[in-house]
Amino acid sequence: MNRHGHFDALARTLHWLMAAAILAMLFIGAGMVVSLAWRPTLLNLHRPLGIAILLLVVVRLVNRLRSPPPPLPADLPAIQKLAAHASHWVLYGLMFAMPLIGWAMLSAGGYPITLGGGVHLPAIAPHSADLYAVLRPAHTVLAYVLFATVLGHLGAALFHAWVRRDGVFSSMARSGKSLR
Repeated sequence: MNRHGHFDALARTLHWLMAAAILAMLFIGAGMVVSLAWRPTLLNLHRPLGIAILLLVVVRLVNRLRSPPPPLPADLPAIQKLAAHASHWVLYGLMFAMPLIGWAMLSAGGYPITLGGGVHLPAIAPHSADLYAVLRPAHTVLAYVLFATVLGHLGAALFHAWVRRDGVFSSMARSGKSLR
């Protein structure tokens, strides 16, 4: 059990790196939907960034199992503790699911999965228009769920930083200082 009251340096680094990558992915994904002119460029960014997020979440999960997070404040209501734990596992699930569903969607659509530099990923799903028709909207719906979950996570972080001032935010903040 982590009794130091903070996340280890690798956990903090992965958290903020992935936060930036996930926000970028959400904006890139939205841009792909609204701009035909920028779609090819954005798609070329979206694929490798999605795979990078998938790899980083594996590293992050291994690190989390190796170095557990600090305990939540003892005076935090049980429902808030439950919400905190549940939302973190929802985030982990979405960080795994989104890239895998995107990869499977491209595979089902028969699209090559190129990462640049001549790197091609193998298909992970059979070529199937029916499967593609299920995965495409699933990827979109889960992107909205991810966006909502990220907003909730951000709101909770700011609540801990500015209202409760209980050290939860500072345990993940790069500087180790709470926001005031």
